[in-house]
This record gives sequence, C-alpha cells and structure tokens, in this order.
Amino acid sequence: MKLFFAAMASGFCIAMPAFADDAKWKGEGSFSAGLNTGNTETSDLGIGLKMARETQVWKNSVEFVADYGTKNGSETKNRMFFAGQTNRTLNDDAFVFARVSHEVDEFSAFDSRSFIGGGFGWQVFEGPPARWSLEGGPGLKFDEVKEITSGDPPVTVPGRTDESFSFIAASKFGYVFNDAVKLSNDTSLLYADTSTQIGNKASLTALLTKSLSARFSVEVRHDTDPKPGFEETDTATRMSIVYAFGG
Repeated sequence: MKLFFAAMASGFCIAMPAFADDAKWKGEGSFSAGLNTGNTETSDLGIGLKMARETQVWKNSVEFVADYGTKNGSETKNRMFFAGQTNRTLNDDAFVFARVSHEVDEFSAFDSRSFIGGGFGWQVFEGPPARWSLEGGPGLKFDEVKEITSGDPPVTVPGRTDESFSFIAASKFGYVFNDAVKLSNDTSLLYADTSTQIGNKASLTALLTKSLSARFSVEVRHDTDPKPGFEETDTATRMSIVYAFGG
C-alpha cells in the first residue's frame, strides 16, 4: 500500500497547476434513498458529493459517495467510495488524465479496493444538446482481501494485498432535453487478471428550483470473478434530492 499512497500523492501533484488561478469549484451534493439487490437485499440511505474546477487547460474533479442500510436492526450495507481525477486538455477534442479511486465495502469480499492510473481521452461531441466522452488507459489495482475462517475449529487466515496491472475505460454521456430535464449515462470498466469490474449508472434529473433537483437513477455493478459466496451482480435503484452549487 505504500506504493499506492506514494503514487496517489504524485497524481495530485500533477493537478496542482490547475489551482493557480481563480477558477471556482462547481458541483452538487445529494441525499438519496434506494433499493438494492445482489450481495445486499436491502434498502439504504446515501449521501454524495461531486465537484469540479475547470480552467482553459486543466479540469480537476472529485467524487465521494457513502451508502448505509439496516434491516431488522442489523447493518446490511456500509460502503464508501472516493475518486479524484485531473484532465489536461491537448486540443478541442483530446485530453490526457490521471485518476485515483478508493472503495471500502463491508459487505464484499474485500476490505478495500484502490486504483491509480491515467491515459488518453476523447470528446466525441460536446452539445448542446448531447455530450459524450471516452477515456481509457493503464494503471495499478490494489485489493485488500478480507480475513477468512475455515475448518473445525475455525482457522483464521491473515488478509492479503493483491496488486495487479489493470486497464480502465469509461464512457460519459449526457443529453439535455430542455432547461429542466437532463439524462446521463456513465459506463466504467476496470480490467485486471484477477477480475474485471463493470459498472453502468443511468440517471434522469428534473429541476425543481434554481438549486434543487429530483433525480431517479439505476446503477448496475458486475464483477466477472467474485469470491466464493458472493454474487456477480449488484443493482441499486435510487431517488435523490440534489443541491447544485457554485454556478
């Protein structure tokens, strides 16, 4: 993990040139309620924060998500996810990026999963009304595998850290129907020899006031090679109240 944190620090150092001017942070905070299927059959509450700061050449963005759920007094979901990304514009359509992410999910086979990498991106088109970008590149993935017990009497096996070369790819699509309604569909892929995680989130957002919106979203997360006893696919259907700030 020392390698991960050193690389993460280096990645944020790359982003420092974008903080040298007076560009403002813009973004949104959200509060959601959802239903989950897969490894957790439960309802949950969640909070989210997305922010971006963009200049003529640089764009920095951060994302944080936390979900928590209980059923009959017992905890059934406890997940946190963080990601940070820096884009450096090359021309009107092309850019390079560096990205770090970290996820903790108590109801998975992993104590944590982390990624650091970068690559090349392409703005396929930038509306209005539609906007679509593609990006991809190599990186390193760090999986902190949980301790397991087996046998009779139980035998505790120490957890381990699996490090693997990986490849990340993403598609980000948005469509603005009018001043009040917009659609987004984000797809991600994180490939490694051990397993590949594929995710897709589709959201429909409707403006309620100048700063408040209502959002309906469906998210599907798939693991091609889950640990024994875990499901391949998780889904989450959510209704959210979203507060926009900064612009």
